[in-house]
Amino acid sequence: MEEELELLLLKRPEEKIWKGVTRGVFLAELKKLSYLAAPMVAVTVSQYLMQVVSMMMVGHLGELSLSSVAIASSFTNVTGFIPLFGLACALETLCGQAYGAEQYHKLGTYTYSSIIILIPVCLPISLIWIFMDKILVVVGQDPQVSAEACKYSIWLIPALLGFSILRSLVHYLQSQSLILPMLLSSCAALCAHILLSWTLVYKFDLGSIGAALSMGLSYWSNVIILGLYMRYSSACEKTRSLFLNDIFSSIKEFLRFALPSLVMFCLEWWSFEILILLSGLLPNSKLETSVFSICLTTSSLHYFVPYGIGAAASTRVSNELGAGNPQTARLAVSAVMVLAVTEAVIVGTTLFCCRNILGYAYSNEKGVVNYVAELVPLLSAAVILDSIQAVLSGVARGSGWQHIGAYVNLGAYYLVGIPAAVVLCFILHLRGKGLWVGIMTGSAVQTISLGLITSFTNWQKQATMARQRIFEETFSA
Repeated sequence: MEEELELLLLKRPEEKIWKGVTRGVFLAELKKLSYLAAPMVAVTVSQYLMQVVSMMMVGHLGELSLSSVAIASSFTNVTGFIPLFGLACALETLCGQAYGAEQYHKLGTYTYSSIIILIPVCLPISLIWIFMDKILVVVGQDPQVSAEACKYSIWLIPALLGFSILRSLVHYLQSQSLILPMLLSSCAALCAHILLSWTLVYKFDLGSIGAALSMGLSYWSNVIILGLYMRYSSACEKTRSLFLNDIFSSIKEFLRFALPSLVMFCLEWWSFEILILLSGLLPNSKLETSVFSICLTTSSLHYFVPYGIGAAASTRVSNELGAGNPQTARLAVSAVMVLAVTEAVIVGTTLFCCRNILGYAYSNEKGVVNYVAELVPLLSAAVILDSIQAVLSGVARGSGWQHIGAYVNLGAYYLVGIPAAVVLCFILHLRGKGLWVGIMTGSAVQTISLGLITSFTNWQKQATMARQRIFEETFSA
């Protein structure tokens, strides 16, 4: 068995180490990454915009509806959608490396394992959402707002179940670079969601319940489209099979990467939610919380752009490591960093130039607009850091370093970022600026740490480890 494994690991001629990379080879890799990244950005942004559309529809119903859905959206993201998002990202490592190693039968089994794990996870999350009103009252929220937020979250539970399957299918297709079906289905679902949300909220007079129902129907329509594509497309013929003999070992392997991935994502997202709560403790809490939420909403919407680029990097790196091509994986990292820096500079510069008008997109109050203009230079710097770290996180997921990412995020945000924000905000009295400088410090530590880890990585060793794991599982099965 050991001799056979060694032959499999050494069978590919591409494993030779390159002594140099020509400009043409680099540009070819950059082109390949761009073709993957552009539609992946559209997919991630369109899926995120579903929540934004629902909030916009409800926002015109009145202050109570807007505030309750805003609180419910924040709560459901933190306790439900983000944890599921993080768990499903284990497939970026598993499916990506298996596809590169030409172990096509493993992709279907890993994907079904993800769905088997994620759906039961939805049950305790749903219980938390059902009792959301009591939780919000305990932490000091208005009872009427809490009751409306709870109603919205209960009707959002079908969307949670659809989301768990959707993310598994997205990573299954992403690992094979089958981006077009995801792009078409996501854009179609978003367009249908806009019409459906408007109809349910206004025509059927369902209010926030209609907004929640429309999200569930839109997610499930996306799931059905991608599920039918997976079932009947010839492109998935080799990868959609389920091998029951491998299911238990695949679940174990999935959890090995899913749990650190969960921690990695949650630690980062929860840190920003903590800062929103801290902004509510400031003297002019209404202004501070509003402006901080505006900056965070802008940053969160932008985050899905570099996340799409990072997803493309994850696909290329995992495929090449699974194929035993360490130098191509390293080349992909170099190429994707060019895309990341370019995108970061463009967006950061644009935000800075629009600093005096950005606030009007959210509010007509002069105080809010002026305060946003003060914070935009910091927001521009934060966007640049976010772009680079989001792409480096994609490289980490493709390489299977989720556990390292979890430690990095823990140290960056909870040992550095949040304590720095508290000191700057409350002790040095920098208010909202202090909170942003603090969280930027954490982002800087995260970016530098991931950059150093990536720079000193032995890609030959990573490729060998990836193929050993894949083929050892095959032999044991």
